[in-house]
Order: sequence, then structure tokens, then C-alpha cells
Amino acid sequence: MLEGLVALCILILVVFIWPGSKYFGTGYQSDDVLQRLGISQRGAKNRVGSDLDGNNVAQPVCVGAVTEENAHTAALICKPSALANYLQKHCKTFTNYSPCVGWTWRASALLQTVYELCWPGERSIQFVRDNLQLSDDGLVSLDWAVPSYQKRRRTSSHSTSPVLLIIPNSFGKITRNVLKLCEMALSHGYLPAVFNRRSHNGTPLTTLKLQQFGDPTDLREAVRYIRYRQPAGRLYAVSESSGSGLLLSYLGECGSSSYVTAAVCLSPVFRCQSWFENGLCWPLQWALALYQKMGLSRYRTALGETMQTDALFSACTLRGVEEALFCQTGHVGCTPAVPTGISSSSNTSGTWDIYWERNEPLRDVDEVAIPVLSVCARDDPIRGDVQTTVPLELFETNPHFFLLLTDHGGHCGFSTQSERSVTGASSAISSVAASNSGLTSHGTNWSHRVLLQFFRATTDFFSAEERAKQLAARRRGLGGAAGGRAFRHRSVSTCKRVPACSHNIHAIYNWQRSYTR
Repeated sequence: MLEGLVALCILILVVFIWPGSKYFGTGYQSDDVLQRLGISQRGAKNRVGSDLDGNNVAQPVCVGAVTEENAHTAALICKPSALANYLQKHCKTFTNYSPCVGWTWRASALLQTVYELCWPGERSIQFVRDNLQLSDDGLVSLDWAVPSYQKRRRTSSHSTSPVLLIIPNSFGKITRNVLKLCEMALSHGYLPAVFNRRSHNGTPLTTLKLQQFGDPTDLREAVRYIRYRQPAGRLYAVSESSGSGLLLSYLGECGSSSYVTAAVCLSPVFRCQSWFENGLCWPLQWALALYQKMGLSRYRTALGETMQTDALFSACTLRGVEEALFCQTGHVGCTPAVPTGISSSSNTSGTWDIYWERNEPLRDVDEVAIPVLSVCARDDPIRGDVQTTVPLELFETNPHFFLLLTDHGGHCGFSTQSERSVTGASSAISSVAASNSGLTSHGTNWSHRVLLQFFRATTDFFSAEERAKQLAARRRGLGGAAGGRAFRHRSVSTCKRVPACSHNIHAIYNWQRSYTR
């Protein structure tokens, strides 16, 4: 059955998605990227500049094993810093990525992308849903992952387990990649919570307002609820694909008040306006646009009060759907009606540009105050070419951003050699989980292991840094009562331009309990 479906997929891809054929195979050339960064594959060394007080010149870093048979598989591109040194020393997963090669479908960037994003996964977990009523009476939801063998019950608010906030792609689909991430996070002691936007993944649409691509207002309220529910645990965040737009917007707008200790973006889309305009070939554009329209079709009558639904449901591209939802004349947050003497086409174009001025993920990137790791592949068929779609200068100059760039991996794929031998092994998951050790790490996604090790390393680094500061303060006689406090969170204030509301948290979050599988 599986072989037949794979053969059918190959036929469809060859006939209809011919532009993506360059991503098939394993000989994808990446020398131009390294040459652009001034890195030689043969001469790459595992070292990072250790001081920040010299000329402070940004120099990219290449981390990875170089052999005769296989060129380097991963490059860590970042600005030299103490944290970069620490990550290089303690994050060994960065250098042990062994992608699938040879005559196997997992060696194809496009096929493993389709598999991770579209193929249904075997669930060894279940979700407990919290519906959050927002300040404007809208609803978003948080799906808390728990093992399937565990009774559905609320986690104690006194738990010190770290919370992993997962932001799926902007289309609301819970992919196989997200399910596997929840399973692995549970096995490592995290409390995974999947954030669902308005109308996504079965969340009811109770207002006529939908969430714009890069508007972090709803996510901000969800984060405050998580802090209210789990005040003793650290908060980490990870985004998948186009969901990185929301995460980066939130981190940039909130700055040091984001409550997040560290964040990871898996196969992120950075230049979102150009990606919506011409970043995908037409079959993928049509498929994603159709998926969005199917989710909104049940609200067609209600949405007709505020937008032109005929334009929405006749659109065949991502830009057409986004413009119909948020950039029509008279829509909330868009430009006013067309002035006299200005054509409607020019007004539509101007409205589109204004929309992205407010929603481009990197608009406030200089305000990000926590470590952010982006895991990307050069052969990503969804994001596109590295030179034009990845802002390499950001990682070279901003000490908070780290880019882990691999030769192969597709889009949220990153299949490894070990995964070829674990197909069908999911039947043993329940017995392993029942042994109080969760899921095994054998055969798990390499990018998931990377992000968990990144979270641990950054936490240990800041804890050691805080202890060193306290020790230095006590030596100077300035320790006092504050000398015994342990580092827990990097910030405790609320986000800028947002009034503090912790005293009225019960009025804001009129959440309900429901269970979904």
C-alpha cells in the first residue's frame, strides 16, 4: 500500500511540480553559500571567536564534520559570542547529522517534506484542550499533550516542569512533525502545548475577526495564561514552517518581556511577503489556498458581513486568499476607501504593502532579547533558495540569532539514516512509555534532538552566568538578601504597549475544558 502511494506521489510530482525537480537527488551543491560567508568546506574548523571586546567583527562559524566521503553536513552561522562558544562545546547534536543518501525516498527533499507535512502519524499521545476567551470575546485554544496511557487530567500548577509552546504552520494543520515533537518533548519532561489560532484545528470562530499573519496579540494573551497556569516552570517556544512568522513577531514586539527563555524555528519562512507573492509553484499554492478555504467555508455567511466572500473563495493563490481576508477596502486595519483619481489596482497594491509593514516577521527583529535558533536545509523546496530567502546578514550581526544550516533535510524533514530501520517500530511505543521513560530517542527527528539540546544548553549557560554575577556581587559586598536568589526567568514585566492585567486574569481567561484526540 505504501509503495503504491509513493509511486503515485512520484508520478504527480514529476508531471505537475517539475520546478521542484531540482530538489530531487542528493548532489545539491552548496559551495556558493559557504563561499559567500568566507568558509571553506575543506578548511572548516570547529572553533568560534571567543571574545567580544576586540573589533567585534561578525564572523560566521562552521560547525560540522568534514570527511572525504561526505562534505560537512551542518554549518552553525552566528556572531561570535560567549554563548556561541558554549553551544559549540555542549551541543554535540549539531555535528552528528547523517542524512539519508542513495536510492531511497527519504533522500528526496520533496518526498520527505510531503511525508512529514501530509502523512498521518501514529498517535501515542492525546490532547487536552483549553479554550481561551480573549479580551475581545474571540477564542483561541491550547492543546496540552499527554501520554495516551495517562488519564486525562490537569497538570498541577505547582509543577516545575518546563513548558514547550508549539506554534504550528500558519494554515493550522497539525502535521506529523508536530505530533513527533510533542512525543519527544513528553519523553524529556516537558509539558507540550500546541497553540491554535482562531478557527484553526476545530477552534470555534466566535467573532468576525481573524488573526493576521504576524499579529501577536492573541499569542501574547495565551502566553500570559500559560504563565498563570504554570508559574514555576520555564517557558520555551518552537515554531514550524510559516508559523515562525508569528513567533518572530511576538519576540520582536515583546522584547525582553516575552517570558520565553529560548526559541527555535524549524524550517522558518523569513521573507514572507515575497513568499506569498511568488515563493511557491502553482500546485502547492493551489493546494494550500484550498486548505484555507475549506477551513473557512463553514463561516461563509458570517464572514460575508465584513468581506467579499466571492473574492475569497474564488482565489487560487496564497496572496489572493490573504488579500481577500485582510486587505479589502473597508476591512478593519486596512486603508480607507479609494480616493478620487486613484485606481483600484494601485490602491490594492498599496494596501498589500501596508499590510506587510505591520506583519513582516522581522520588522522588530532588533528588539529580540533571547537566543533564537533557526534550523534550515539548503534543499528546502517550500522556502526556496538560501541566498534569496534566508537573511544571512541577520545571523552574522545579531548575537541573539543562530542559524543551523544543513545540506539536506527538505522542509521540516531532516530524515536520518537511523530512521530507515525504525519504520513500523511505533507499536512498541506504548510499552516503552509505560515504563516511565517515555519514547526512545532512537529514530527520532534530528531537528527535535537539536532543539531540546539547544534549550538545555542555553538554560545552563544563563544559570551559570547568573551564579557568576551573584558571586561577584557578594565578593564586592553587594550581595545582601538578593545573593541567594536563583535565576528563573529573564524578565517579569508585561509586554510593551500592553497594559498589565495579571490582577484580572480570571476575567480575561474564561477558559473551558474539552478533550480531543
